[in-house]
Amino acid sequence: MAMSEDTLHYIGHRQRLRERFLQSGGAGLHDYEVLELALFAAKPRGDVKPLAKRLLKQFGSLSSVVNADINELKKVDEVGDAAIVAIKTMREFAERLLKETVAERPVLQSWDALLDYCRVAMANEKVEQFRILFLNHKNTLIADEVLQKGTVNHTPVYPREVVKRALELGASALILVHNHPSGDPTPSKPDISMTQKIVSAASGVSIEVHDHLIIAGKGHYSFKSHGLM
Repeated sequence: MAMSEDTLHYIGHRQRLRERFLQSGGAGLHDYEVLELALFAAKPRGDVKPLAKRLLKQFGSLSSVVNADINELKKVDEVGDAAIVAIKTMREFAERLLKETVAERPVLQSWDALLDYCRVAMANEKVEQFRILFLNHKNTLIADEVLQKGTVNHTPVYPREVVKRALELGASALILVHNHPSGDPTPSKPDISMTQKIVSAASGVSIEVHDHLIIAGKGHYSFKSHGLM
C-alpha cells in the first residue's frame, strides 16, 4: 500500500530534524523543534509540529511548557499521558543534571550552578516550599531536602526542626532556599524574622548558615548579599 503524501512528508521531516540535531547538537534548533523531538516518542506517527507550536503559543515559552501543571497540559488538544510524560521527562532530566553539577564540587565554588538548579526545581512551584541544602565541613552537598510545603504565600518553618535535621545528617553548614509563587523574590518581614531565628539556633550548635535564597519567576534574592545575615 502506497504511503500518502502527508505521511511521506512527516516521515521525511522527522528524519531531517533528527539529522540536524545530530549535526548541531541542538544548538541550531528552534524551541518548537526541540519540543517536537521530545514528542516523537509520545506520538510515533503523524506530524507533531502543530502540537509543539500550539503548546508554545499557549504557555509562552519552552520553559513554561516543561514546567506547566499536568492538569493544564491535559487541556491542550492532542496532549495525552504519553505526551505529558515526554514533556515532564525533559524537566526531570534538567533538574537531575543540575543537581549532579552542584553535588560534584563545593557549593560555594559553583554558585551559578546552584542558582540554576534552584530555579529549575522551585521557581515554577504553585505553593511555597522550604528547601535546605545540608553541607559538610568542605561545603560539599550531603543532602538536599524539602523540609516544608505551605500555601501560595506562606510556609511554616520551625528552627528547631532545621537544627535537628542538620545534626542528624552531621551537617556543618546550611543554605536555606524557598520560593515565592507570586514571582517577586523580595523577602517579607516573616521571611526575615524566620531567617534570623534559624541562624541563631544553628549558631548555638556551631552550624553556619551561608545564605538564604528566595527563588521566584522574576529572579532571586540573596539575604547575604543584601546584608540581612
